[in-house]
Amino acid sequence: MAIYLDAIWILNFFLDMMLLLLTQALARDSTQKWRICLGAFVASLLVPISVYYPDTFISSVAGKFLYSVLIIICAFRFVNLHRFMRLLLLFYFTTFAVGGGMVAVHFLFQSPVGIHANGLITYNAGYGDPVSWLFVIIAFPIAWKFTKNRMDKHAVEKIKYEQFCPVTIQIKNKAHQTTGYIDSGNQLTDPLTKKPVIICDEAFLRHWFTEQEWRALKQAEEDLDLENLPTSWQHDIQLVPYQGIQGRSSFLFTIRPDQLTVYYDDQKIITEKVLIGIQFASLTRDESYHCLLHPQIIKLETLYSA
Repeated sequence: MAIYLDAIWILNFFLDMMLLLLTQALARDSTQKWRICLGAFVASLLVPISVYYPDTFISSVAGKFLYSVLIIICAFRFVNLHRFMRLLLLFYFTTFAVGGGMVAVHFLFQSPVGIHANGLITYNAGYGDPVSWLFVIIAFPIAWKFTKNRMDKHAVEKIKYEQFCPVTIQIKNKAHQTTGYIDSGNQLTDPLTKKPVIICDEAFLRHWFTEQEWRALKQAEEDLDLENLPTSWQHDIQLVPYQGIQGRSSFLFTIRPDQLTVYYDDQKIITEKVLIGIQFASLTRDESYHCLLHPQIIKLETLYSA
């Protein structure tokens, strides 16, 4: 049996490069293309290694995993563990997605039932069924393109998730409406009650406070002293710990509302299981919205007809 090692090697190189390019696209990574080519070359070396050294450690499951680690390091460099694990898992995802798609298409066009000349009927479940080079060359780019398009569409749908919507908040039997912004990056929750925390700014929250009460609340926040809270608000304010952008831990003053109503996609979401974080400033310069919503409210709460 003749083995065209050079042809197999070249084909494997281009397949590996497409998988790494798909990994880069899904990760939104800015790695230079020459590093992708380097990673693909390292990955393609498995072909001659498997031919000349079939019993080597790299042919084992553990060896292949360690070799995939080497591929990711060569293609994307090691910056930190979080980024590395994300790229490694995406690489496995693209490999399984594209490879699984090819197997599915191959199985679709193959008849599992065979009738031989002697009348014997056999069933082939697809295991060991050979795949031609022509099929790989045609099906691989199609599966690659399909996977990328589906992931790009998912990203667009996720972007649509971040949008403006009307919000009504009721506190102490007094309701006011404003514009809210659904931000998928807002993941702040109260560690004790597990309630999601939304953020409202000063311009909107002052509807519920007198001038004297707001000054006292602001002073209590600066001193981190609950005893200086306005008397009428002492049972409605609680502290929620959080970690700032620079990694420093602090506490956020929050209000327990009577009810929160969000009008989302011609429906409304009503919940009481939420806390309102107090922002002693404006959320935006143009004041296009005054409430930063938590995505968990949209995901988990019940939708009602608007």
